Amino acid sequence: MTTQLYILRLRSGRLYVGVTTQLEVRWQEHVNGAGCKTTKDDPPAALLYTEDHPDFSTARLREAQIKRWTRAKKEALVAGDLERLHSLAKRGTRKSLVAV
Repeated sequence: MTTQLYILRLRSGRLYVGVTTQLEVRWQEHVNGAGCKTTKDDPPAALLYTEDHPDFSTARLREAQIKRWTRAKKEALVAGDLERLHSLAKRGTRKSLVAV
């Protein structure tokens, strides 16, 4: 069974990353306030992005990876701007420690 990773834009503008084996059912759960606390408090406005994965564990690993990304990297992924995504990845998201 194929598993989908998905990214929603919430009404507040925030991005929500999730995984499911039944995207249409999960979307309705989020819309109806039964998906999770996050989307109950801040309902989804749009489904922005999906990726198919061969199994649930692979999709969950990808979900964990994307959740650690900056908003800019997530927005580049959603927009399909792979050049920007690679550019942001090269910069890294961690700040260097400077000795004082």
